[in-house]
Amino acid sequence: MRGRKGSVSDYGAAVLSRITDRNIFVIYGTTLLLGAGYGVSISLSSLHLDARHFSKHDIGKLASWFALGVVLLSLPMGALIRRFSARAVLITSLLGYAVCVTLFPRLLSYEAVAASRLFDGAFSVGVWVSSETILLSRAARGQKAYVTSLYAVSIGLGYVVGPLLARLLAAFAPVETAFAVAGLLSLSAALLAIARLAPDVAATHHRAADGAPSTVSARTLVWRIKTSCFGTFAYGYFQSSVVLFLPLFLIESKGIARDQTILIPAFFAAGMLTFSNVAGRASDRVGHLKVMRVLAVIGAAMTASFVLLSHFSAMALAVFVAGATLASISPVSLALQGVVTEPENYSRSNAIYNVFYAAGMLLGPYVSSLVFERGGGVGMLLHLAALWSAFALFGLVYAGDDPAARRGPATVVVDA
Repeated sequence: MRGRKGSVSDYGAAVLSRITDRNIFVIYGTTLLLGAGYGVSISLSSLHLDARHFSKHDIGKLASWFALGVVLLSLPMGALIRRFSARAVLITSLLGYAVCVTLFPRLLSYEAVAASRLFDGAFSVGVWVSSETILLSRAARGQKAYVTSLYAVSIGLGYVVGPLLARLLAAFAPVETAFAVAGLLSLSAALLAIARLAPDVAATHHRAADGAPSTVSARTLVWRIKTSCFGTFAYGYFQSSVVLFLPLFLIESKGIARDQTILIPAFFAAGMLTFSNVAGRASDRVGHLKVMRVLAVIGAAMTASFVLLSHFSAMALAVFVAGATLASISPVSLALQGVVTEPENYSRSNAIYNVFYAAGMLLGPYVSSLVFERGGGVGMLLHLAALWSAFALFGLVYAGDDPAARRGPATVVVDA
């Protein structure tokens, strides 16, 4: 209803009033388009590989090749951004991903698919580090989690649209068409960045609190952002494992129809979409790490609950809640490392942060495939729940890493 308090238009106006840098919205747009492409790809990848008679262990190893690409390029990406700019790295990476995802279903041998996944990961980390660097450098003081939560909303929207589009395409077109559409979405994101994204904020203009350039070592940065790194490691491990093996567990152990499992990522993303902004606003107010601990405990319980669930509707609800909690940890952990790091170190800290995300993605599918084959889907789910419980405990031990635990509401240590 027009003029009604709390309407979509009112919410949009509130967002526009809080975020004045329009380049942030360009990043949201590129993220939405790429997220939809990711949604198409992840919904069909394991099913496509299974149809090509790849074993579960091979599927897990192929996902690890993707993560290896992320690991190999994460740290160099910070240097590339400082050399060529975040904008240039973002555009190049989006174009590279478009090529990789389009070619993926046309590759027949394990070696060719592995090479494709390696480059896929390399280009993906280029998108993540450059996008996150642009967001954190342009986000206003005290709004890091708000801005990164809307970044997560953009990802969530894409991940909702992508699986729905994948299911439609799978019903009426060959699998090659679906992956080509994913490539087209990434290409569209690159064109949007070319047309609308302004040059980077000059990092040389940023200074530490005493007016001198920061020379923080990599070791110091890692220790400063360790709780964020554990959070993103756990999320990378969980996400890469669940995407590959939860659909197969539901088909083999729960009797869920194959076409229904395609929608699982959409339920997860819908939860992320619904709650990530709420989590972001709460973390800006009461502390990032405190919110992350609560989300981890709830998400661990939801993951373990799959052992007992038998109806698809209940499973969909559990996936939704898991997305609302565990996926919301990702933008909050990004915001936390943004508030404890100087702006001139954002590209370096984001690169380190993504190394841990990639390490989780690298280990998750491989270890989960072994657990799945030896202990079944139940063992796989319980070990994922244990990982989130360990993160919650780690976050409690190092609660002082969050500025909010020392000085009240979370604030930026140093800003532009």
